[in-house]
Amino acid sequence: MPFTAHLEELRSCLIRSLLAVAAAFLACFAYSEEIFSLLTAPLVQLRTPGLTLIGTAVSEAFFIKIKVAFIGGIFFAFPVILRQSWRFVAPGLYEHEKHYAQKFVFFGTLFFLFGAWFCYEVIFQTGYGFLLRRYQAIGVRPAIKIAEYLSFSSRLLLAFGVTFELPIVAYFLTRIGLIDHRFLIRQFRYAVILILIVAAILTPPDIVSHVLLSLPLLLLYGVSIVVAYLGRQKNI
Repeated sequence: MPFTAHLEELRSCLIRSLLAVAAAFLACFAYSEEIFSLLTAPLVQLRTPGLTLIGTAVSEAFFIKIKVAFIGGIFFAFPVILRQSWRFVAPGLYEHEKHYAQKFVFFGTLFFLFGAWFCYEVIFQTGYGFLLRRYQAIGVRPAIKIAEYLSFSSRLLLAFGVTFELPIVAYFLTRIGLIDHRFLIRQFRYAVILILIVAAILTPPDIVSHVLLSLPLLLLYGVSIVVAYLGRQKNI
């Protein structure tokens, strides 16, 4: 395809993805209170003495509904986003490689949801518990701004969801011959530096959040090496 055709295809894929997010956003907006309760549950369940969730602007409650609906929209539209991503790269693949599309979308969505679930059930419980206990240690009652909490939590959920795609991406890149396990092993030193940088960008400026994201990323890179090795086998 010529360069202009690639741009046209990219525009088409982006429009379809945005339409899917918009449709999911409208559906989630009707259930924004339920989504809000789900997102704040890890914090509330810790039962920290004196913990209070606060809003600091008159319009904040309304914009919070929009924010949680948008978060839900991204999650529900993610299979469409993956499908459009594959559709964009498909013209550069051979015919025998294009049949991986359904598997890519299915397992990509599965690992994305698993990453978000891992963040919700493990990272939130561990990280928030540790951070809130620091308030108790200095005798301060925490008053958490709900807008900041939702921004932080949604960013972590999306970050873990996307980073858990690493083994899936490694598998399909291996199957189409772009990388192999030897390549990933050779690039390990650079991958560690990149992971630390990405974790620093995606998390707030505190060492706990940075470590909680960096360690799973390093583990996933190791899993990707194994997956790439298995992907070289014809029967996998």
